[in-house]
Amino acid sequence: MTMSEIPVADEEAGPYGITTGPDGALWLTFVHSGRIARLTPDGELDTFPLESAECGPTVIAPGPDGALWFTRFRDHRIGRITTAGETESFPVPTPDSGPFGITAGPDGAMWFTEMNTDRIGRITGAGEITEYALPGTGSYPSAITAGPDGALWFTLNQANAIGRITVHGDIAVHPLPTPGAAPVGIASDGVALWFVEIAASQIGRISVGGAIEEFPLPERTAKPHAIVAAAPGDCWFTEWGANAIGHITRSGQITEYGLPSPSSEPHGITVGPDAAVWTALETGAVARLAR
Repeated sequence: MTMSEIPVADEEAGPYGITTGPDGALWLTFVHSGRIARLTPDGELDTFPLESAECGPTVIAPGPDGALWFTRFRDHRIGRITTAGETESFPVPTPDSGPFGITAGPDGAMWFTEMNTDRIGRITGAGEITEYALPGTGSYPSAITAGPDGALWFTLNQANAIGRITVHGDIAVHPLPTPGAAPVGIASDGVALWFVEIAASQIGRISVGGAIEEFPLPERTAKPHAIVAAAPGDCWFTEWGANAIGHITRSGQITEYGLPSPSSEPHGITVGPDAAVWTALETGAVARLAR
């Protein structure tokens, strides 16, 4: 394993979300400066300003239309950027919704969470949005991913649960065994769903049938934030509190890799087009872990 760090912005920009685009590049959100960035594996960087520097772009994901879609947490919109850098955005119907997580669904639409208003949203390529209310209030839906069962799975940070919604809007909720675990990131490995528990410093796994396992991290203040699956039983995650990238196997074996710069605030994570693991560092860089 070889770790390297590539500066992409100053500390005020705040690299946050990261994903691999259909063009073989890494795409990032700069949460504090209202920009989207494109980074090639060999280090070529382009940035694209959004119409509002205060919009708060957060999570970004490739869409079925060949563009990248992202949430704008502060001005409550869903953004879209083509690989050529052309941008547009769509307002979420519910005011002050706080969209955060976003993923491509199996139905050709993008699905996203609304942290402030206990809803899951669906947006078509034309920008038409449908919202589904979750049971209860104050659940803080956070990350979302497409599951191996044709449904969407998401974390309920303050309800301490994992949720599931079908493309028809049917919702189920699975409470976590550990109280106050505060799940955030979630990913599918093609067999099950893996998620991080930021308050409990654990990694969780839930089957499509709802069976849950939890794996404590060696560092009990690691504060895992985001997670990505490279293959079945092969997941990588960021440790915001421990300043590290972690790896977990199907059996729960955990390995941790410290980041080069101290207090670098790792958030988003993805498997790059070069098969390396890439992580957005909010202090102004990306880390690359060659496997």
